[in-house]
Amino acid sequence: MAAINNMLRKYGALDIIFGQEQYAQIPMAVVGIVMKFFQIVISVSIGMAAGCIPIVGFNMGAGKRDRVRALFTKLLIAEAAVGIVALVLAECFPRNLISLFGAANESRYYTEFAVLALCMLPLACVNKACFIFLQAVGKALTSTLLSMFREVVFGVGFALLLPVFFGLDGVLYSMPVSDILTFIISAIIIVKTYQELNTEGVQEA
Repeated sequence: MAAINNMLRKYGALDIIFGQEQYAQIPMAVVGIVMKFFQIVISVSIGMAAGCIPIVGFNMGAGKRDRVRALFTKLLIAEAAVGIVALVLAECFPRNLISLFGAANESRYYTEFAVLALCMLPLACVNKACFIFLQAVGKALTSTLLSMFREVVFGVGFALLLPVFFGLDGVLYSMPVSDILTFIISAIIIVKTYQELNTEGVQEA
């Protein structure tokens, strides 16, 4: 967020509209509102994944790997459903969401930038589920590294790089790009985790 805020301030000042004093506060204010909406969605996602930890721990200890696989599948489907619902709300009702935060009487530039910002809804739900689930099955290092790649390598890296090419819009693009790349890595790890659970299940049988 520090990197994003700095880039919003830097490239907002270079923008034709938001470089004007009366509109200068809009980018940071809008992104703050959008992040609040995302935090609500992510909180639901994290709560669902965290609720699986004791169940995973019990079944891993009992050697019931098939139950762990089944729970992982259900969790990923549920997390994807949460992400899809949030995406539909953001894409279909962006102005309504922004108005909930008292922005109904702001300038049209405020609303237009808010609609654009809401289009950056990430694949964070599935990513967060993967991070937490990996911890539960004993892959703490993998989970930590994956999370660090998302937040530091991709998150900060693209927040600094993309605005160079796309200006202020590049700051918004940095978050979905980071989540897409993280999701690709997560998908590979998810497949590998399924294979390991299947192998362990066969060996135990």
